[in-house]
Order: sequence, then C-alpha cells, then structure tokens
Amino acid sequence: MTGRRSVVTGVGVIAPGGGSREEFWTRIVGGKPAIRRISVFDPAPFRSQVAAECDFDPLAHGFTPREFRRLDRFVLMAMACADEAFADSGLTREEIDHDRMGVSLGSAVGATIRLEDEYVVASDHGRHWEVEARHALPFLYSALVPASGASELAVRFGACGPAAVVSTGCTSGIDSIGHAHSLIQDGEADIMIAGASDAPISPITVACFDAIRATTPSNDDPERASRPFDADRKGFVLGEGAAVLIVEELEHALARDARIYCEITGSAARANGFHMTGLRPDGFELGEAISEALDQARLDPAEIGYVSAHGSGTKQNDRHETAAYKRALGAAARRVPISSIKSVIGHSLGAIGSIEMAACALVIERGVLPPTANLTTPDPHCDLDYIPVVAREATVAHALSAGSGFGGFQSAMIFSRFRG
Repeated sequence: MTGRRSVVTGVGVIAPGGGSREEFWTRIVGGKPAIRRISVFDPAPFRSQVAAECDFDPLAHGFTPREFRRLDRFVLMAMACADEAFADSGLTREEIDHDRMGVSLGSAVGATIRLEDEYVVASDHGRHWEVEARHALPFLYSALVPASGASELAVRFGACGPAAVVSTGCTSGIDSIGHAHSLIQDGEADIMIAGASDAPISPITVACFDAIRATTPSNDDPERASRPFDADRKGFVLGEGAAVLIVEELEHALARDARIYCEITGSAARANGFHMTGLRPDGFELGEAISEALDQARLDPAEIGYVSAHGSGTKQNDRHETAAYKRALGAAARRVPISSIKSVIGHSLGAIGSIEMAACALVIERGVLPPTANLTTPDPHCDLDYIPVVAREATVAHALSAGSGFGGFQSAMIFSRFRG
C-alpha cells in the first residue's frame, strides 16, 4: 500500500536518573550522568563494577504484587513506558479499532534477571547439575521466551493486530520502531505500540562483558566512567531502561487532531557479515544504512540538524562510527552536531535505540541538543562535532540516529518535523 506515512504521537521513557519522559529529558539535557556502583548485587568479583541503574519501583507505578511476581523487570518497564506513551498520545481504548493496533517490542536479552535468579534457586547456587523444577516459580516459561514482552503489551492494551519481538542485539530498539513503521506503510496497522526494553544488570551479563573486556574498569569515579569519543575512555557502561513510542498512520492521527512529535521518514538496516564483535574500520555498512535512510527521507546530508550517535564509549565503535558519518554525510559530517546520551544513561543494550529515538523526538519538539558528558579530551580520530559537556539550543528539522550492535547489526533512522 503506497502513500501511507507514520508519525510519533506519544512518548514514554524509563531511564537511569529518570522514571518518566520529563525526568529523562531533564537528565540528558543537563548532562549529569546517572551512573553508580552496582547496587542490585555485590559487584566486587567483577572487573567492571559500575552501571546505570533505574530507580524503578513497579509497585509505585501501579503494578500489583501478583504482576511484580509474575513478570520480569524488562516487561514491567515496557508496560510502564507504554502506559505513559499511550496517555501522552491522547488515544482512548474505547475509540480505537483494536484490530488495527499492533505491538513491536525490541529486547536484546529478554528476561535475564528472572532466568538467572530462578536458576540460582533451582540449582542451589549451581551446586546441583540436576535442578529441582519444583523450586522454581511457575511463571518460568514466560521468562524463557522473549515474546512474553510483546504478548503482555498486547493483552494490556487489547492490541489484536500484528505483534512481534525484534531482537537484533543493540539495534533492537531502532529496528523495532522500523518494523512498526513498515507495518503502517504496508497497511497492516494504523497504530503501533513500538519500542524496546532491557534489564540486563545481573551477574551473568556483567561476567559476559567482562570476558571480552568491553565494559569499563573505571570503578573509582562512576559518573565519569562513560566517555564516548574521549581519548581517556576505557569501555562502555552497562545500563537498563525502556522507551515506547506510539507510532500512528498520519491520516489516522490527523483525523483525531493528535499532537504530532515528528514523522518517521527513513529507516534502514545492514549487517556487516564480518565478525561477531569486530567492526570494519571504514564504517562501510553503517554508512550504507545511513545513506539508505537518507534516500528514503529524500534528504541531502546537509539537511540533517542533529545526530544521536551510538557512541558506546569503546575505541573500536567510536572510530568506526566516525568513519561511517564521514562516508555517508560527506562534507556535512563536519558541520552537523552529534552527541551520545550513553554518556549520561549508559548502554541499555536493546533498549537504548528506542530511548535514543525518544530523545530525537524531543529534540525536534523542543530545540535543545543534549551534550556528550565527560567529553573533555577528544580522541583525535573522532574529529567531528560531538557536543562536549554542555547542551545547545538549535532548531532541528531532521534528526538521525545510528545504532551498532554485536553480531554486525547496523541501523539508522531519521525523524523529521511534520510539515503537513
């Protein structure tokens, strides 16, 4: 079906240092990192002992004790964000066609916390090879399958249209919104609840990233541990969080006089076919994704007013990403302002792409560009305008976000101011 356009009409966010959309915005614009020593378990045995934790209390968000016991943290955060986004959109459950509403939820690691906790109980801290299933919660199956996140959202909102989980590592959050955009373009849905959630701060996750030395060992000064594009960076900071957007077909939104944050004008993904954790230094595949997104949006690179960088804070990623911008944006790469909000809220794996897209929607609406915190000594190989330390005011018509993930996943998305 041709001619169908998708717009963002609602935004919900839970991120480190902010339990709502407005708290998240204040945090990233202020450039104050929400990173601390891990508090949910004793991190002393690990190389990296800091993380960006969310102060998320499910009971305070209105979930019942039964829901808290039944559902993993990543599902509860997704549901809380969806509640905020749905309310923000002005939609009402009584007026919508539930058969034309779907769900697209991204997650890299699903119910990591619940699975690990239940294994520890069932195996008595790993002492028994043959575990006693009777010691585990009866809801363990829903933790095993990442689809539980999408199904719970569908049930909560009565969404009877397409429902899917997108799991493409650290690009899951961008790709889930891209999937929603495609479904609306194809005429499969008029409303999509789209976003991503991850709650990976657990011993097994920390151990995995310790093993490949991807996370920072800078434990003495947590707030300065995440340093994208800085010469003194030592790795990324693990985080958690969620963001959900209401993505709506344009005519459907206009018919109900909805407030429109922005339009999704370009979305593309590539794989590097190169290495599980390695990146080609020339940034070719990420550059190709950006170029394809620009083509879909019918934009010249010079029209991009802001780039939300992947900016994880590893030397390999930051230099790869810089090369990709130079390849795809050409001369405009040196003029466009770029920043990484991971410097403030850490890297929440699959969730971060949706959180960064939420930031792009707010940038377009509010005309403020969040800074890259802790960028005080730029890496000479990362010689673009990465907005150090202090936010800037700027009118942005088109914002680009880029994502890069283990496994070779590379994605790009463009949000544009709605012009009618």
